[in-house]
Amino acid sequence: MSKTFQLNKSGVRELLQSEEIGEVLAEQARVIRDRCGLGYEMDSYVGKNRRNAMVWAKSARAKRDNKKNNTILKAVR
Repeated sequence: MSKTFQLNKSGVRELLQSEEIGEVLAEQARVIRDRCGLGYEMDSYVGKNRRNAMVWAKSARAKRDNKKNNTILKAVR
């Protein structure tokens, strides 16, 4: 017989918005940004339901590099 359980939605939301999750996301974004090289930036913020982190090409040189080589996508792997 399989056992079922019910998630506590407010608890999950609280976990996804916690400082600890924010620190983990920010560290992963830093690692990805560092793999990309110069001209890339990162940021993290609290959204409606969870914390988010992002990496983007800021300089023109980095934008060209990312467009040509998919640098950010390759850095995520």
